[in-house]
Amino acid sequence: MVAGTGLICVSIAEQDQALALHLATQAAKLADVLEIRLDALDVPDFTPFLSQLHGATLLFTCRPQWEGGRFQGDESTRVEILTAAAAAGAAYVDVELRTAEELRTSLIKVAQQHGTKVIVSWHDFKTTASSQALASILQEQYRSGADWGKIVTTARDFRDVLRVLSLQEEAAEIGFPLCAFCMGETGTISRIATLDLGGAMTYAAPDGGRSAAPGQLPVSTVHLVREMLHGKG
Repeated sequence: MVAGTGLICVSIAEQDQALALHLATQAAKLADVLEIRLDALDVPDFTPFLSQLHGATLLFTCRPQWEGGRFQGDESTRVEILTAAAAAGAAYVDVELRTAEELRTSLIKVAQQHGTKVIVSWHDFKTTASSQALASILQEQYRSGADWGKIVTTARDFRDVLRVLSLQEEAAEIGFPLCAFCMGETGTISRIATLDLGGAMTYAAPDGGRSAAPGQLPVSTVHLVREMLHGKG
């Protein structure tokens, strides 16, 4: 990923399907990618989004409770939902690195058959691991066969932020697109900085909608800061 070419993804994490569709339609004007958090919906149905958000690049995520999401069903059902989304034409699906390997591998295989990119993700809502541990996670993601990696931790101080952002150097060396930034107030700057440091994508909240993770900025704010940084504002 060339520095400065990272994408802006807007996460839609609403319980009500109609509201989620409304916010997604509005956010599509400012987003490169729309993430539909199926785990947040009352019913995790991806079909209305594929049928109604014409022309939008859609990423479907069904985050389990054990990784900060809201999905409480069994793992086979959760991965089947993502597999069906890939087969139906999703541009991207997100699956956690800590998902059982056989389920994760099966999803990746189906996604590849249908031209859907798989983001293999890893989140830490409490802290940031050591540089060695983070590098190990990155290598495991690379070996998984997924198209992209995503490593998101919670920053306690600037050193945590620097460790996560520095993962882009290794990701570039192995040619593996990586989304890497930190959650929380201290990590907010990393959500912007990653776009100019080789990051494949950052995540933002829809204007007027709820944030899917701590420290997530409204998409209009992300654009404003980007314009200011690049002399357009």
